[in-house]
Amino acid sequence: SMLRQWDEWFRISGFEHPGVVVYTNEKPLTPALFTWGLVPDWAKTKESIWNNTLNAQSETMFEKASFKVSAESKRCLIPADGFYEHHHAGGKTYPFYIQHKEEDKPFYFAGIWNSWNDPLTGETLSSFSIVTTRANPLMAKIHNKPKFADEPRMPVILPEGVADEYLKPLSQKEILELCAPYPEELMKAHTVRPLTGKNSPGN
Repeated sequence: SMLRQWDEWFRISGFEHPGVVVYTNEKPLTPALFTWGLVPDWAKTKESIWNNTLNAQSETMFEKASFKVSAESKRCLIPADGFYEHHHAGGKTYPFYIQHKEEDKPFYFAGIWNSWNDPLTGETLSSFSIVTTRANPLMAKIHNKPKFADEPRMPVILPEGVADEYLKPLSQKEILELCAPYPEELMKAHTVRPLTGKNSPGN
């Protein structure tokens, strides 16, 4: 019972736009609290865009108006103990929790960020998107019905020794080379109890 409560407490949905710890290329040694759901400079309100910018496909982020400026010069790392993905079978949805094969090792997701000035309030909002790539074989089995893509996807997870490189000045080609699927042999996954009711986080 305690394990179930602990698991539920840690499940967050991007659609709730939580504050998440990130490390940016501008201050790579200083953790900062950013909002999940990137808001580009041209947005009139955060609500008009941030549900559509939780993830940025690495293959197209240099072309999309919402992402291209950030992809070029505003990159960040998002540390995480693990993440959830949903599998569909027999008309039901089964949430999986994915983590590093070695119990205490975190993942470092590749991200892009922006600081946006709200024209109505003058507030400055620092926000981010998680960069995604095509799924490795393990993730392709789990993420078998992606909602917003033609193929199974996964977050770009940067291996040890590579994460720091992602925050350095890089060309588009160099950035895309880093956005490769993470090796499945370094990951493990198990099912968890679905959340039900009005307070359930979305996908």
